[in-house]
Amino acid sequence: MQFFLYEILARVVAIYLCLDCWRKLRSGLAERKIGYVSSDLLDWTRGVAERDTAPVSYWIQMGGQMTALVACAVVAICGWWHPNT
Repeated sequence: MQFFLYEILARVVAIYLCLDCWRKLRSGLAERKIGYVSSDLLDWTRGVAERDTAPVSYWIQMGGQMTALVACAVVAICGWWHPNT
């Protein structure tokens, strides 16, 4: 039963997150801006990084989304590895 939960649930969640990252990347490239949530633990404000006014912040957010997309695609294809103990 644990095999089912690890493998199937991890792949379903990874596919959902992969699609969500793809949607954010596509809209970020088309609209030239991407939304983000502040990394401060106490202040969860939402912000927008625009490509023309804040290019460094924009590309950092886009790079993070690309990394998350690749990681989720690997989990969706290969599954979730768990040690045999």
